[in-house]
Amino acid sequence: MSIPEGLIVELSRAKVKPGASAEADKWMKMLNDRIDECVATLDRERMAIEIVFRLREGDDEYLYWVQVRGRGGEGLDESIPIDRDHVEQAKRTKEPGWVEAEPQVLMLPEPVRKAVLDWALR
Repeated sequence: MSIPEGLIVELSRAKVKPGASAEADKWMKMLNDRIDECVATLDRERMAIEIVFRLREGDDEYLYWVQVRGRGGEGLDESIPIDRDHVEQAKRTKEPGWVEAEPQVLMLPEPVRKAVLDWALR
């Protein structure tokens, strides 16, 4: 398998609550405006890659989270201001829960693969 043992590769989807598109705008703006705080949490989470996508289809709107991380990383810590604000914004913006896709193949050129594995699996 192309996904090494101990590496977690996730694609998760959440539906934006009806009428909460402006809240989604605020959430994404907050994350972008506070990107240094967000990046500072990645080490604790063993997160090598985290990407957020937004998709609008007709009247429906979705947020997709892509994560590549190592096992054993910590989750959100609401004693940290950015994590607390992230959780609160999520509650206002998205429907509870996530739909998870099943990873099939991870394609990374060797230098990138080495960097991701060194970071996530340390």
